[in-house]
Amino acid sequence: MILKILTVFIALIQITHIFSLENGLARTPPMGWMTWQRFRCVTDCKNFPDECISEKLIRDMADRMAEDGYLEAGYEYIIVDDCWLAMKRDENKRLQPDPERFPSGIRALADYVHSKGLKFGIYEDYGTLTCGGYPGSIDHLELDAQTFAEWTVDYLKLDGCYADIKLMDDGYPLMGHYLNKTNRQIVYSCSWPAYQEGTIQPNYTKIAEYCNLWRNYDDIDDHFGSLNDIIQWFASKQDNLSLVHGPGAWNDPDMLLIGNYGLSDGQSKAQMAIWSIMAAPLIMSNDLRTIKKWHSNILLNKNLISINQDRLGLMGKRILEINYIQIWSKTLVNDIVAFVFYNPLPYGTPRYISVPLKQLGLDKKDAYNFYETFSGDLIGKFNRTDFINIKVDPSGSVFACWAEPTKLASEPKTKSTLWKI
Repeated sequence: MILKILTVFIALIQITHIFSLENGLARTPPMGWMTWQRFRCVTDCKNFPDECISEKLIRDMADRMAEDGYLEAGYEYIIVDDCWLAMKRDENKRLQPDPERFPSGIRALADYVHSKGLKFGIYEDYGTLTCGGYPGSIDHLELDAQTFAEWTVDYLKLDGCYADIKLMDDGYPLMGHYLNKTNRQIVYSCSWPAYQEGTIQPNYTKIAEYCNLWRNYDDIDDHFGSLNDIIQWFASKQDNLSLVHGPGAWNDPDMLLIGNYGLSDGQSKAQMAIWSIMAAPLIMSNDLRTIKKWHSNILLNKNLISINQDRLGLMGKRILEINYIQIWSKTLVNDIVAFVFYNPLPYGTPRYISVPLKQLGLDKKDAYNFYETFSGDLIGKFNRTDFINIKVDPSGSVFACWAEPTKLASEPKTKSTLWKI
């Protein structure tokens, strides 16, 4: 009897080992670029040659990422979202790209992306069809995983349109199992909980075991209302979501809108600052060929990227709300604490608050140097019994800063950086 119980126990361990993701990837939040938000499902290359989902678009963006500082800053994945497919599988039931828009094939496109020092990502759907109506993976999970590996794919986004949400708890882990079997390292992005939220309670512990990152909530759209709705949703769920969030497993509030049409300068800074505080994936979706300099300055800000990529991997949280100003906080290595003061109200005038350091959780050291995050400029040196006075512009703007522990007698630097701390 003991031998039989031991045999069953070993078998269960082996099953768990086989089906767990265990790919060692995404130790910090993935950074990259994706087609969907900016280019959606434009397939008319005759009338829209620069905007249609095609190998030309991906090559253009790979060039910009490699040459304009994005790769150097950490944006390494370039991901083709929906609508890259032909409407039917080939005679061997394999996925195939649209032959007119991807005449060279996906392997050749991946080779080009890799030649630029970037990594290549692709999209599929767990259901019978993708959201755009192209062939889904549900009856071909193992074959599709093999195909992606043969194409040297580095990142898979698996959506959940046209699927039974009750089957996702088994189906998404199964796809992860088949990705593991290929022996190719492929970051696995799941839309699993986004389809279950509001209907059944997602099992986030299980999701974090089988996915490197996962979409939790609605698709982001190119306007402040959508951005703010997502921010408030994550704040309302932060205590539970933060428990499963960390190296190799990340909650994903969706793509960065920065560089498109809908956000002001202040709102663009707000998204980058709050995504960094939340340790969210930084996946741009914009046109890097036409992006304005002030947009790229936000996306390439080294201090914000350092906050996002901090190796502790903690999910920052909204800790206070004072005079309608929401205060977000995230602890970094070396006892540094990053803050974002966020003002979503559209009332036209800035708001001012005075906050004791103790209320910000800064009462463990004798003194702190505060630096403004976007510029790195010194704000001032504060004793732990002091108050800090903050001004935040309206309509979705932020004031971002970090606090470094220091000695009372030390003289602070006038400028600092978090880059690669």
